[in-house]
Amino acid sequence: MTRDHAAIASMALIVDDDPGSVAMVSTALEESGTTVIVARDGQRALDLLGRVDPDVILLDAMMPGMDGFETCRRMKSAPVMTDAPIIFMTGLTGSEDVRRGLQAGGVDYVTKPVKVDELIARVTTHILNARQIRDLRDAFDVQNRALVAVDGSGRVAWGSPGALASLGEAGLLTTDGQAAGDLLAWLGRLTGQPVSHAPPLQTGALGLHYTGRSSRGDLLIRIERAQSRSPEVTLAQHFGLTARESEVLLWLSQGKANRDIAEILDLSARTVNKHLEQIYLKLGVDNRTSAALLADRLVASRG
Repeated sequence: MTRDHAAIASMALIVDDDPGSVAMVSTALEESGTTVIVARDGQRALDLLGRVDPDVILLDAMMPGMDGFETCRRMKSAPVMTDAPIIFMTGLTGSEDVRRGLQAGGVDYVTKPVKVDELIARVTTHILNARQIRDLRDAFDVQNRALVAVDGSGRVAWGSPGALASLGEAGLLTTDGQAAGDLLAWLGRLTGQPVSHAPPLQTGALGLHYTGRSSRGDLLIRIERAQSRSPEVTLAQHFGLTARESEVLLWLSQGKANRDIAEILDLSARTVNKHLEQIYLKLGVDNRTSAALLADRLVASRG
């Protein structure tokens, strides 16, 4: 895969309250083939990350209300825990500001006014690096071997997308990423247990298995799902769609044109367009490419 090809299939979230900066960076990214979503402040960005899964986040450090440093910390903490690389964009150039950005969870720092060619190169590099890590985690989910790492206090350190989704839906994780209920009690019983003697935890459709410890000492838990939901149900529940809207979105994600979707679902072209309007609204996007990308990633991550 070439760098240009990587940019074509990517999505960027820009978080900046400066319309001029947003317009310039958005235009440059879109011309390189990147889909762009914009949030004007930190809270809106956090809300968006509950629905979208960008490949990279471009974050202004200085914003009114919640600044970029706090926004970054929240993005990298439960319950959001995005694995997208975060690049700070700001006029601050002091070493202390750079250190704050990196400590908050950022991976890079570019100064304003942004040099477009340099920014595109950095974005492409970080997307490719992050995809390698993401692909490894997603591979566990595809094989119905979702993994999660939990520290000694019962807080999630990291997890594959399917693992985090399954635990959250089962009520075994609090909104801030802390183990709860049967999971918390089970983790307590694992202390000092060798892997070979550790009993599994079966709760509802989930089977949890202790597989050892990471190099940092976190407990590694494998999660197996007894059954998977249909893609339509997954889309409907995650994005708040009606049954018909989820069917339209699923066919859209599979590359079908509006007229094909209308024929498959025995609908009029006008009705398909109406459904798409509602789908775009609920997903927080404004075009079919972005909607299809979000749907495809969600279905793939849930196996």
